[in-house]
Amino acid sequence: MVKKQQQCTFCSKNLDTVDFRDIETLRQYISSQSKIISPKHTGVCSSHQRKLSRAIKRARRMALLPYNNQ
Repeated sequence: MVKKQQQCTFCSKNLDTVDFRDIETLRQYISSQSKIISPKHTGVCSSHQRKLSRAIKRARRMALLPYNNQ
């Protein structure tokens, strides 16, 4: 069984940066328990995963995203 290779959504849109103020995009990469979803499940490349996690952490510090959902 051959797995289909997923295309990075940021690479396909030719986006270099991930903005921490774009909450709707960041919420796609956070689970229901406010954890950052692994790139294995989202299909994001390693360089964009690092930028994505940094943007999520910045948004949490600015109180745009919650640290946890309880």
